[in-house]
Amino acid sequence: MPFDPPPEPEMPERGGDGIPGGGRLPENIMHFARVLRAAGLPVGPGQVIRAIEAADAVGIGTREDFYWTLHAVFVNRRDQRELFDQAFHVFWRNPRLLERLMSVILPTIETPADEEKEEMSRRLAEALKGLAEAADRAPEQERIDLDAVMTWTDREVLKTRDFEKMSRDELAAAKKVLSRLRLPVERVATRRFRPDPAGPRIDMRRILRRSVRSGGDTILLARRRRKIRRPPLVILCDISGSMSRYSRMLLHFLHAVTNDRDRVHTFLFGTRLTNVTRYLRYKDVDEALDKIGQVAEDWDGGTRIGQTLGEFNRLWSRRVLGQGAMVLLITDGLDRDGGAGLEKEMDRLHRSCRRLIWLNPLLRYEGFEPKSAGIRAMLPHVDDFRTVHNLESLEQLGAAFAHPGIRQDRSVTKWLPTLRT
Repeated sequence: MPFDPPPEPEMPERGGDGIPGGGRLPENIMHFARVLRAAGLPVGPGQVIRAIEAADAVGIGTREDFYWTLHAVFVNRRDQRELFDQAFHVFWRNPRLLERLMSVILPTIETPADEEKEEMSRRLAEALKGLAEAADRAPEQERIDLDAVMTWTDREVLKTRDFEKMSRDELAAAKKVLSRLRLPVERVATRRFRPDPAGPRIDMRRILRRSVRSGGDTILLARRRRKIRRPPLVILCDISGSMSRYSRMLLHFLHAVTNDRDRVHTFLFGTRLTNVTRYLRYKDVDEALDKIGQVAEDWDGGTRIGQTLGEFNRLWSRRVLGQGAMVLLITDGLDRDGGAGLEKEMDRLHRSCRRLIWLNPLLRYEGFEPKSAGIRAMLPHVDDFRTVHNLESLEQLGAAFAHPGIRQDRSVTKWLPTLRT
């Protein structure tokens, strides 16, 4: 595949405008940010501006100084370091460019520990492929030809691949699958009745009305049975920085669920609570997500679970939790406030609904332990505790709705002894 490198980013002297390289380096940093974003890092325009300002303020004495300057701006989580390191040494022309780039595009997997590196390498290779395709449309420059073989996955692999490790094409395929997923919520009996000639109950009110109309000469029996309908579904989804990759994918799933049935209420929370129910009812998922992006101002920020659940309990619970509503809580349980007030609000939420199901992507790890204060405060007050990190986990979610009358599922009770110690 032909690969056109970006303009030469050798450590330049300052230009007359105060920007390194006389204004060429900001353009290179912008292209580098695009590669990181395409590879899966949450890089936005604000970080690009901060990176340019940081390069201008710190100066570029050595390649190492430049590396750590960009690292401080673009990397905010430990699992992003390896991907940033690979992208930096490929994009900014490491002297061993060919060797590094071929190891990125054609990785060799020897041990299970290398699997995460392979996932990052594949995403970086795909991002560089997009950069190369864009460069093909630019004016002719010096070209480097590389034979890049991209990886692919079939449907079975796609179902089990973590959302956070998916490539751009896999994310697009997963979104199409999510748009077709449904929640087979079991219908429950309500307090209301409907006329039914074969119903199990005698409808005395209708019998008396008929008797009055006929003058009491004849009495015709009338029967009724309870109305059966799906309970309301309330979804509380975390959109903080630690949940960003998962929440963006899950919104496609929530859009499909909202348009498949009635009485679905969706709230997003990070540092504040946002009701996005009306926007998820838009038929066009892109339009819905665009509107949600405009109204939810706390994307990729911190998490104040106790405060936002308290706001929900005070302002919304009586409106949406009637008639045996089921609640789907999607969060990793990492609370910025250290779980302050969280146990009280979780207890109130649990008592107000028919069933409370917690979906946590951290549960995908075999060695998961409820050690954070937020998780320990929440676990005793949920009925079911499940992972949500790939398509397979969402397809299995229907099992959590199969028995709405059971409280404290075994997936929760096995953690309770740990919480008491």
